Amino acid sequence: MDSDRLLLVAPNMTHQPFILEAVLESQHTLAPFMDWLPHALTESSSVENTQQAIDDFDMFINELRYSIFEKSTGQLVGVISLIIRNIAIPYFEIGYWLRSSKEGLGYMSEAVRTLEQYAFDGLNAKRVEIKTAYENTRSRAVAERCGYHQEATLTNDRILPSGAISSTVVYAKVAE
Repeated sequence: MDSDRLLLVAPNMTHQPFILEAVLESQHTLAPFMDWLPHALTESSSVENTQQAIDDFDMFINELRYSIFEKSTGQLVGVISLIIRNIAIPYFEIGYWLRSSKEGLGYMSEAVRTLEQYAFDGLNAKRVEIKTAYENTRSRAVAERCGYHQEATLTNDRILPSGAISSTVVYAKVAE
């Protein structure tokens, strides 16, 4: 899949070194919200995680994870996933993270719109949602910029990696 500035590419082991590089570069901005981060900081864990993404993608289970590449430079700018919540509906969730050096350029909003279009047009989704920690204002801003409707705030339903109790904001779009 592609957009004006980005390529969304199915998982491939050749992406693994670039993903690890971006995770290591961005660990301080990812750490407050991403509980998977401690398990993604080594070569071996990154290889294992990439293989799991490839397997899930090939079997169309759990999540369809895409590496996001900047067309102009070929640099990996982040990762975006279409998490399969209920294929019988079909209902999906979009999850994402962005390399810290690429924040503020509109890349994640562009990637969300691209993946959302695939979900609705290619997979006949009836619902696509984005869930984020209440404190994750940058992620909330992406959902809002992309036109997602805030459906709920689930009070005190999650624990952040710091151990603090937090709330989840649920955004959604539904098929018309």
